[in-house]
Amino acid sequence: MASATQTDHMIDDLPPARGHWRNVWSRFRKRRLALVSLIIITFIYLLGIFAPVIQTHDYQETNLRRTQEGPSTENWLGTDRAGRDLYTRVVWGIQTTVIITVVSFVTGSLFLGVSVGLVAGYFRGWIDAVIMRVGEVVSAFPDILLIILLAATLRPRILEFARNIEDSTGINGLVSSGIVDYVVIGIALLPLSWFGMMRLVRGQVLVLRDAEYVQAARAMGTSTPRILFRHILPNVVSPIIVTVSFGIGGVALSEVVLSFFGLGVQPPRPSLGVMIGEVTARGGASVSVLRDHPEQLLAPIIVVWLLIFCWNIVGDALNDVLNPRAR
Repeated sequence: MASATQTDHMIDDLPPARGHWRNVWSRFRKRRLALVSLIIITFIYLLGIFAPVIQTHDYQETNLRRTQEGPSTENWLGTDRAGRDLYTRVVWGIQTTVIITVVSFVTGSLFLGVSVGLVAGYFRGWIDAVIMRVGEVVSAFPDILLIILLAATLRPRILEFARNIEDSTGINGLVSSGIVDYVVIGIALLPLSWFGMMRLVRGQVLVLRDAEYVQAARAMGTSTPRILFRHILPNVVSPIIVTVSFGIGGVALSEVVLSFFGLGVQPPRPSLGVMIGEVTARGGASVSVLRDHPEQLLAPIIVVWLLIFCWNIVGDALNDVLNPRAR
């Protein structure tokens, strides 16, 4: 009895078991480089989110008397060829990148990719075959060429549709606010952003669908949606998080490339890709700007590079932390 009593006291003295995600965070923050990268990403995204508050000028404001000036107390990063404040345009360009990234991942990878992957892996058969063949056909196209093709084809039609809404309803600002550009880029990135996530989720579900707890839930008469979203989905969250962390940098780069080629966000809405394109466009004037005022190019390029680099570091760390074989 004394031994049993001592054992009970020892069990009572043990610290409470921490949750899975607390353990993940504890392991993640031990990786200093990944933690610093996450802080940098958070800081950059906060700059974009609070762009209307932290801007020093209006992003459309031009001052032809102060064109192509270097950094100063009034213009922290200098001005461009139209006399617009570069700092203000960079933080608004970050906001554009944040919006495009969130819209693309929520609609493509997370909503479409995860839901279709659950269905394909759980039901298998002809449903799985049709989904896989469709995804393979789409993924056979070169990524950037398909994105450019879709953006160039869809933009005039969506732009016309938005203008018709403005004319018929009296609502102004649909085009100038950049909503049309966000929709175009989101749709253009959708065919490529869902298939990789779907294939990952499908592979996980093919293993989990025959697990004992899933069979027990099925034997108890649990509905299929509940089995998918309450029993299977929580067990594939870890690889989903890793995949998303690796893909966000690629989505940000795709938005910059589209805007650089004039198929993404259009003026007057600022975009990091547009800013890079304005400095590196062909012509003698652009060569002079690139040579004499490199800060006009460095600011947006550094932001894009930091986002891609830091997301890759975070993705590597999450892969190690969430992968049981790497512990």
